[in-house]
Amino acid sequence: QVQLVESGGGLVQAGGSLRLSCAASGRTFSRYGLGWFRQAPGKEREFVAAISRSGGSTYYSDSVKGRFTISRDYAQNTVYLQMNSLKPEDAAVYYCAAGYFGGSSPQTEYDYWGQGTQVTVSS
Repeated sequence: QVQLVESGGGLVQAGGSLRLSCAASGRTFSRYGLGWFRQAPGKEREFVAAISRSGGSTYYSDSVKGRFTISRDYAQNTVYLQMNSLKPEDAAVYYCAAGYFGGSSPQTEYDYWGQGTQVTVSS
């Protein structure tokens, strides 16, 4: 079992930055690929970014490529999402996820999900 707790969401002006954190419980953090997803009101949950178990590979949706950066800290059992140049369309609830086969976009690769953290971007 892995428990995931997101933090770092909030209100930011367009063009600003936020860093989301997701702390994972347990000793098997390094066994999982990790991802960030988001869901805006009235829309389906969508892939944002992912990082492989080794941390050597990262993947991004086209909508955030060049603006967002995913990283992981094995000592802290934490995955981060640095979000720069935020746009109003980035506003959503952001979820982190972990899966043994995780590390890319399909949600079916992920077995564990956090509760989400709200990101609001004002124009």
